[in-house]
This record gives sequence, structure tokens and C-alpha cells, in this order.
Amino acid sequence: MGLFKRIFGICRTKPPRDAKCWKYSRGKVEIGWARAPELRKPCGAIRLEGWGLPERLLVIYGIDGQYHAFRNECTYTGRRIDPVAGTATLRCCGLSRSTFDYTGKVASGPAKEALKVFRVKTKQCKVIIWLDEPDRL
Repeated sequence: MGLFKRIFGICRTKPPRDAKCWKYSRGKVEIGWARAPELRKPCGAIRLEGWGLPERLLVIYGIDGQYHAFRNECTYTGRRIDPVAGTATLRCCGLSRSTFDYTGKVASGPAKEALKVFRVKTKQCKVIIWLDEPDRL
């Protein structure tokens, strides 16, 4: 990512192409897997914001073959985070370059606190994320 984008905290991860691939209700997010092609390949990711969500989310299909969901906010800068292609890590899109693993723990950089990680399950071609039940890793 270029220096200009890092200075302004512009992340690579985009909202889903199909804005209707997800819905939020009663503390959980449901993503229709068939309508979210971004989540079909390892390190594929989408960011979810707005539409009543209490916080920004980053949802990824990790290189471990599992779905992961995080509060999309670096604990050091408050900027968004992006998956790092080909690795099981996430990185702040700002200048701090703090890096986190899939459990949310700080792997490198100046961040001192872990990312907030949410419980994720797949069921009947849906990715379900519980916002009121953080994952207990």
C-alpha cells in the first residue's frame, strides 16, 4: 500500500459488491455466502458498516479455511484493518503498521491491546456473526 493511502488510513478492503448480501438484526450479522464472492477465496475480505451496525466489522475468509470477524478498528490508531495476503495476519492501514493474528493478539507494531474478535459460525450457506458474544479464544 502506498504511503499516501497509509497517511490517510485508506484501507484495501472494500464493502461487499452486493450490498444486500448481509443483514443485521438482534445482535447478529448474517452474510449470504452465495452473494458475497469476496469471501470465497483465502484472504478474501469485506468490510461492513452502517445499516444499524453498532460498530464497523472486518470479515475474512482466512488462509486457515475459517471465517473470522473483527471490530474493524486498530487498537492503536483507530484506523481500519486489512488482511495481509498469504498470511494469517491483519494490519492497521495507517502508519503504525501494527499487525495482529487471527485471535486478535498483537503480533508486531506499537499496538498494546488485542483486536475485538467476534464468534463466527457457518450454517446453511450463511456466515453468522454474533456481536453481543465476543469469541473467547
